[in-house]
Amino acid sequence: MSLERSEVESIAQLARLKIESADVESYAKSLNNILELVDQMQAVDTEGVEPLANPLDATQRLRADKVTEDNQREHFQKTAPLVEAGLYLVPKVIE
Repeated sequence: MSLERSEVESIAQLARLKIESADVESYAKSLNNILELVDQMQAVDTEGVEPLANPLDATQRLRADKVTEDNQREHFQKTAPLVEAGLYLVPKVIE
């Protein structure tokens, strides 16, 4: 797949990016290089290859699931403009 100048300009417009006319060809070349790399990667036979979650075949160390800090809700809510029943009240933003 090869992107033409008009396609790069259309993509830039859809993404709300301002690209100078002189730079369009360079962007097209870069995008075409990326698409070529993707095509090469898709051509690789991955039949029988297990998905890899960690290259070191290691697992994450997990900490114990226990409370390590005190409840400071009241302390933090003292500075809030509006609070009710332990909840922060905010203005309605959707009509």
